[in-house]
Amino acid sequence: MFRREVFHLRLPSRTRRRGQRVLVLGKRTLVMGILNVTPDSFSDAGRYRGVAAAVARALEIERAGADILDIGGESTRPGSLPVSAVVELRRVIPVLEELRGRLKIPISVDTSKSEVAEAAADLGAAILNDVTGLRADPRLAEVAARRSLPLILMHMRGEPRTMQKGPFARSVMRAVDSGLRRSLGVARRAGVRRSQIILDPGIGFGKSHEQNLELLARLPELARLGYPLLLGVSRKGFIGRILGGAPPERRAWGTAAAVAAGIFGGAHIIRVHDTAEMAQVAHVTDAILGAGRAPLP
Repeated sequence: MFRREVFHLRLPSRTRRRGQRVLVLGKRTLVMGILNVTPDSFSDAGRYRGVAAAVARALEIERAGADILDIGGESTRPGSLPVSAVVELRRVIPVLEELRGRLKIPISVDTSKSEVAEAAADLGAAILNDVTGLRADPRLAEVAARRSLPLILMHMRGEPRTMQKGPFARSVMRAVDSGLRRSLGVARRAGVRRSQIILDPGIGFGKSHEQNLELLARLPELARLGYPLLLGVSRKGFIGRILGGAPPERRAWGTAAAVAAGIFGGAHIIRVHDTAEMAQVAHVTDAILGAGRAPLP
């Protein structure tokens, strides 16, 4: 089992009179609950598209044990088409406005657009999550640097519309390593502090089913880059394939196995749909990790 390094992320304060908040990564696994406010999510299929439904779901995710709420206004499922910043803002901003002051946990915004990131930060978003690793809009790194916001950089081959069409990389580890290093270079040149960056290998984003499994099995190798790791395996297609074609809503147990494997491999944050269930998985897996480190009697 891989021994996780401990990191400290600095989040902006909720009010001007308070100092920065600190999010500790590595002492236990943090749970990031997913809130998609899109009509075409691969998993939620528009269930939380309206503002009232989205706000209710956000509060439910917090009660279920999430440490972070991740809100996304653009679907990045395989085959999805991009939307404009105007459309994304129309989906995300009303939800952020309604949630302001109502959540105790920090909000992450899943966007690859600097314009959306800026507007979300104005409304209290504390973390930026870019699935393109700054390839779509490098200026997003400037927003993170200027606002002192943590930045999640994910590896994705190609773009959602075409990412699952072969040929796939010959060496997935080499591709992910080099891609993340490129993203890191862009972020660091923009002024994002090393201590404010989280890496995500991008399970399911431009990888074959076999490559997703390889990434999970070899996650400790990516941890050697020296950054905290976020893992998003929730309800992914490779799990459905292993389970004989199970649809997304019937992949919770498979997700649990992948989440536990990821934590054993060094993941600091797990990004999930089934918050309460995966919070239990994380809690038990962390307990096993802790027991493994205890001295023998």
